[in-house]
Amino acid sequence: MKTIGILGGMSAASTQIYYRELCNRTRQVLGGLHSPELLIRSLDFARIEALQVAGKWEEAGEILNREAKALERANADFIVLATNTMHKLAEQMMHGVSIPLLHIADATASRIKLEGLRSPGLMATAFTMEQSFYTDRLVAAGVTAIIPETRDRSETHRIIYEELCCDVVTKQSEEAYVAIAQRLVDRGADCLILGCTEVGMLLNQGNVSVPVFDTTLIHCDVALAMALDDQVPS
Repeated sequence: MKTIGILGGMSAASTQIYYRELCNRTRQVLGGLHSPELLIRSLDFARIEALQVAGKWEEAGEILNREAKALERANADFIVLATNTMHKLAEQMMHGVSIPLLHIADATASRIKLEGLRSPGLMATAFTMEQSFYTDRLVAAGVTAIIPETRDRSETHRIIYEELCCDVVTKQSEEAYVAIAQRLVDRGADCLILGCTEVGMLLNQGNVSVPVFDTTLIHCDVALAMALDDQVPS
């Protein structure tokens, strides 16, 4: 089994999901007492969030780059960045790093295309929904995202940072998310990307009317497949 290097803490809530799901999936695949070989570097999200708000992305990228190099030195075979938003800095993060990054948008787009779908609604942080680093990656893979309207984007973002990142889950916010998802479906979305690693705390296939693609769970599936395979993509 190869060693998965997880760069997380952004937020801690999502990284806990990664650890739990990778453990569950490994046990399901291998049985018995098996668990995944992991290295986890969990950052202080308050520091990263402050850089996001201030627009100091290059400084945040320098932090991620240092941590990616640390995971490589610790003998991780590949890196999983346990956050959608910070994939904005994927190129800078991997500068000078020789082990590969399993990109969350690539894994998600591949799964959507495998199901024959092409027009996902995207619910994520404002950074992920409004900037091109993520949606362009989807387009390059043949998938065109439908983005919520301005007010819905604002509410989606607020709930992520004020509630979900703090492990706060409420019925009111679930209802708000379900309504936003349905408005995307009404605008032509044939499926829904849970494009922030915490969104799955509120939405799932049980409360959304179209196929749901939880980026966290997809990322975990592909990471485990890579860890158990003799070939790690470059």
